Parts: sequence; C-alpha cells; structure tokens
Amino acid sequence: MLLSQSITAVCLFGSAGRLNWPNGWVLIGLSFLTGLAATVVVWRDPGLVAERRNIKAGKSWDRAIVGFVVLLGPAATWITAGLDAREHRSTGLSTPAFAAGVAGAALGGALLVWAMQSNKFFSAVVRIQHDRGQIVVTEGPYRLIRHPGYAGMLGFMLATPLILGSWRALVPAAVTAAVSLLRTALEDRTLQSELAGYADYTRTVRYRLIPFVW
Repeated sequence: MLLSQSITAVCLFGSAGRLNWPNGWVLIGLSFLTGLAATVVVWRDPGLVAERRNIKAGKSWDRAIVGFVVLLGPAATWITAGLDAREHRSTGLSTPAFAAGVAGAALGGALLVWAMQSNKFFSAVVRIQHDRGQIVVTEGPYRLIRHPGYAGMLGFMLATPLILGSWRALVPAAVTAAVSLLRTALEDRTLQSELAGYADYTRTVRYRLIPFVW
C-alpha cells in the first residue's frame, strides 16, 4: 500500500511542481483510506493474504491489460491533472463537480472493499483458482452485479479528474475505464467457460457492472 501511495504522490505533486495542492491531498487521503480498509480486509483472511502475496500466473491476455489498468492509465491521469495544476488550468470544474468526485471515489472505494470482504478468491490477476477450490461467490455485492470490484475501481478512476479539477484528465481516465470494461468482459467470458456454476449464476445476476445497464 505504501508503494502505491508513493507512486501516486510522486505523479501528482511531481507533475504539479508543488506540494501545496489541496486537490491532490484530497485524492491521496481517499486513496489511503481505501487502501487501508482493503489491507485490513485482506489480513483477516490468511488464504487471501497468500493469494495476493504470491501472485500466480494469470491469463496471458491479462498481463498487458492489468499493467495498464493498475498503473499506466492511472499514472497518466494523475500526471495530466498535475500538469494542469502547474499551468493553472485546473479552474474549469465547479465545486459541485469536486463534491461529486469525492462522493464517487468514496462510494467506489467502499464498493471495492465490500467486494474484497465478500470474496475470499479476490485476486489481482485473472485466473481460475483450482488450487484454492474456487467457487462462485454470490454474497454481498455479488448478489447485485457480477464484478463489483471492477465497478468500484471504475467509480474511483472516473471520479479522480473531478477531484483534481482537470477536464483534460478525463481523457486518460476514460481510456483506462474503457480498458477496464474490456478486462471485465474477458474475465466474465473466462469464468463462464471455466468455473463450474458461473454460467448458472449469470442467469440469476444478469449485469456485470451496472444494474439494468451492463
């Protein structure tokens, strides 16, 4: 968690050229609270600790995607917003937009943590965990949508430009969200073909990320 927070801070404040950027500190704070809650959830489950500490090889198509979704896309968003702040372009978003961003990030973070708490097979890579006896999870937010973890991450990602007050940062954030949608679709297809009971689950829980939409 400290490494990810450090990378975020370097991208934000390094590109902004200063530390006295309140919007950046708000994002850091929300990210830290989400990461802290997620860490607490993970450490309560030894199996999940082992899964996330000793990451095994996932699907070959996921290797490039996960790097972009987890690091490159978010970093591009942070740096773009930081450059806007450096050049004093971060004035186009209103206070309501900032408040909406904070609310969206908080809700997205909460949904992500809830998904981790409900799913003892929550992994950083796309793989069928036969070694851990993976089964279909239908508790918590999985009763409503099939990929609540991705939904939470998407919410946080799309809220980031609003928090940082940068219209231009919406572009890399939107690209990151689009790649995340692709990853969601590919993972869902993998689960339907390789995880016993998942196809039946999709007939009960029809939507992947957003109820009544997709």
